[in-house]
Amino acid sequence: MSEAANEKAPEATAEAPEAPQPVDVKKIQGILAANDGARMRTWLSICARCGLCADSCFFYLAKDKDPKLSPAYKAKISLGEMYKKKGKVSREFLDKTLDVVWGQCTACRRCSMYCPFGIDIATMIATARAVCSSQGVLPEGLARTTDNIRRTGNQMEVSTEDWVETCDWMAEEYGEEVGGLEIPVDKQDADYMYTVNPREPMYYPQDLGMAAEIFHVARLNWTVPSTGWDSTNLAMFAGNKVVAAIPVKNMYDKAIELGAKNILITECGHAFRSAKFEGPYWVGAPGGNPPVPVVHSVELFRDIMRDGKIKLKHKFKAPVTLQDPCNVSRNGGLWDVMRELVDLLCEDFRDMSPNREYNHCCGGGGGFIPMGAPFKRRRMESGKVKAEQIRATGATTIIVPCHNCFDQINDLNKEYDLGVKVVAFKEIITELMVIPDDMQPVEEEEEVEAAEVQAEAQEEAAEEAMKEAGEVQGS
Repeated sequence: MSEAANEKAPEATAEAPEAPQPVDVKKIQGILAANDGARMRTWLSICARCGLCADSCFFYLAKDKDPKLSPAYKAKISLGEMYKKKGKVSREFLDKTLDVVWGQCTACRRCSMYCPFGIDIATMIATARAVCSSQGVLPEGLARTTDNIRRTGNQMEVSTEDWVETCDWMAEEYGEEVGGLEIPVDKQDADYMYTVNPREPMYYPQDLGMAAEIFHVARLNWTVPSTGWDSTNLAMFAGNKVVAAIPVKNMYDKAIELGAKNILITECGHAFRSAKFEGPYWVGAPGGNPPVPVVHSVELFRDIMRDGKIKLKHKFKAPVTLQDPCNVSRNGGLWDVMRELVDLLCEDFRDMSPNREYNHCCGGGGGFIPMGAPFKRRRMESGKVKAEQIRATGATTIIVPCHNCFDQINDLNKEYDLGVKVVAFKEIITELMVIPDDMQPVEEEEEVEAAEVQAEAQEEAAEEAMKEAGEVQGS
């Protein structure tokens, strides 16, 4: 056989690429029908193309006001087309839609605040995501985390053993700074069952340690659960409500089992939204309310500081600004609570403009962070609006009470050379709080001296006991 023939042989025996799965039109039609209420029909028909939503969108503003990035246009070419075609769409259409509903929108809901008809484009985009997800069309990063939740109950596959070991490790580490500190696991009848983002035990265990310091110094009755501790919900951003219900149910069930009075959410935005507002509907909770009250960390920190359960050495002196996470502020209603907390902690607060419920999304929400490298460039480009907001304040520190915002603003800090320090509320509190005298850590020398004194006392007691025993025998 000739050399040329040898070169062609592998091609002849190579396997043909796997054909794409056909689109399940009935499944798509089922999703569309389930959302085809009066509200959705009104939204699809009432848009006046006024353009007010466009200037509210940071994607639109960051890209020189490209009309194709108008929220109304994005809803029209995605969900609008799905309804227009009665679900009979091609896989090519779904692939293009992926780029729109995940790559051009974080579902931050800012546009809804400016629409004169109150059209909730974020809900429309979420419905389009659900359609795409039902056909296996979604960003790889979200597909992976959704599978992790389905198999392990948390987005990063952290085992129960690793979680509990991390709690023990942080209790030991931070117990060197605050005497008597513990991280109780599965404690019954606690006032607060603290839940976290898996990135904490996986990459940032100090977040857990700082929270434990605050709870201990404030003398709270709290616990962490051995299961149901992941309050995040990336399946919500993936458009998969069936899997989104898993971590919520795990969390609710564990809180009920432990008799916890409140579920406490770490400094995370979408975890709060999932646990308090969306989750009850996914699990069929009566009245759309969680079976155990859900509290965000900023609410508890505000109460602790306001009630004097923690004293400060002094207020934070550097000029500081505050990020309003979409799902803590606009979708969570806590914009004033956060500012009360800032006032209790800081001397020089410089608010962004616009702020509170009108603040711009940072660009890291809606699943953008876990969507990973393929979407990072557009994440940085769209984040230009937030970078300009931060720079305009003149602040040197920004408080960011949300994990996705925290990672995004750290990236923006480097991308746009902002020169700010990015911190969580926990960091400010633990840096400045006074450790009560009865919680002062015992120094190593003091421990040795205490052990020696105890040993001497035990030895003297033993000698005295022997002496008394001898006297008794002698008599």
